[in-house]
Amino acid sequence: MKNLQLIAVLYMVLSMVAYQISASFAKQLITTLDPLTVTILRLSFATIIVAIMFRSWTIISKLKYLKWRDLLLYSASLGCMNILFYTSLGKLPQGIAVGLEFIGPLGLALLSIKQRSDFIWVAFAILGIALMVPWHDAQQQNFSYIGAACALGAGFFWALYIFFGHRVAQQNIGLHALTLAIGMSTIVMLPIGLWSNAPALLDTQYWGKALVIAILATAIPYALDLMALKRLSKLSYGTLTSLAPALAALAGLVILHEQISLLQWVALLCIMLASIGVTLRGEKSQTQ
Repeated sequence: MKNLQLIAVLYMVLSMVAYQISASFAKQLITTLDPLTVTILRLSFATIIVAIMFRSWTIISKLKYLKWRDLLLYSASLGCMNILFYTSLGKLPQGIAVGLEFIGPLGLALLSIKQRSDFIWVAFAILGIALMVPWHDAQQQNFSYIGAACALGAGFFWALYIFFGHRVAQQNIGLHALTLAIGMSTIVMLPIGLWSNAPALLDTQYWGKALVIAILATAIPYALDLMALKRLSKLSYGTLTSLAPALAALAGLVILHEQISLLQWVALLCIMLASIGVTLRGEKSQTQ
């Protein structure tokens, strides 16, 4: 049994590593293309991948019975989250962008706090944000306030994505909801991308890289997460997810050679502690 749980933990870690490697590759592509084009290319290939993975054509007959308001809001949240995150990647070190984005779902979890003793996790989250910003010399530390605003905006839409995801889940269409959300986001963004930068979007030399990014960010993480969730509790899953900012910083260091300051590492640690604390508290509340 312990071996199965260790394997599940390994699946989770590999899932997060794959996603952060995809973000590093996306950042490299953003130096050549604009964030919107990279987002559209990634989502286009991701739509095809998830549709094949989940055999989503089987849901066509049910489309007219769905509650489209929640689905549209779910899709809009996903699209805005991706474009803002990729925009922040072009202006911030990867670890900082992911750390700030992580404030979104963390803030959603913090809203459920009812006991005063749990406000220590709010303090950790606020301290993490404060330490992440090099107030004395942002330009020298490769920090962009616009990038930070985009990362926080991505986090806000991530929280909405989770919120509307729970509502969409009540429609009992399973993972087909993800196919619909990614597909609708792509359909909305594609005309905008063609109008703003059609040559780059239609240039096949970038399609291979975009496909790799989509596989690393979509196919591999979802497959590994599904295998991990069969053996891990929600507590274990939530706690492991809290490692994402540190893994993002490590991916940025190894692949992109991005350096962040000691205080920014401490900031990421504060955010991770807040996330772990809220996860533990949430599990404790459910068992009481």
